[in-house]
Amino acid sequence: MGTFHTVCEVANVRSPKRTVSVGRMLVDTGSEYTWVPEECLRKIGVTPRKKDIAFVTADGRQISRDAGYAIVRVSDFETVDEVVFGKPGDLRILGSRTLEGFPAVIDSRRKKLVAAGPLPAADCVERRIT
Repeated sequence: MGTFHTVCEVANVRSPKRTVSVGRMLVDTGSEYTWVPEECLRKIGVTPRKKDIAFVTADGRQISRDAGYAIVRVSDFETVDEVVFGKPGDLRILGSRTLEGFPAVIDSRRKKLVAAGPLPAADCVERRIT
């Protein structure tokens, strides 16, 4: 499928006007979480809410990172998600949970995010069984 990067805007959930632009975010459906450099999150006042979440890296190492809540935007897409406080050397990643929250899918030919289309929902019409 190939990989591509995008620019992402991250905002504080409690103060949505406090934002930071994060460039070169790797769009990675193999990563569940979105990873943002810790200094970017702290700059806009995002604080860790979950401590020491265990992760396994692609090369098999176990690491732990904190996570907090933020608004994540790419183009016309927006969602609230848990974001990992990335340390120096960590990749900047736009993960699958964020993509599902947008909702967006990857157009691998054009290397961009596109709307996923209508979302499935429960049947809203009450039906009487006689």
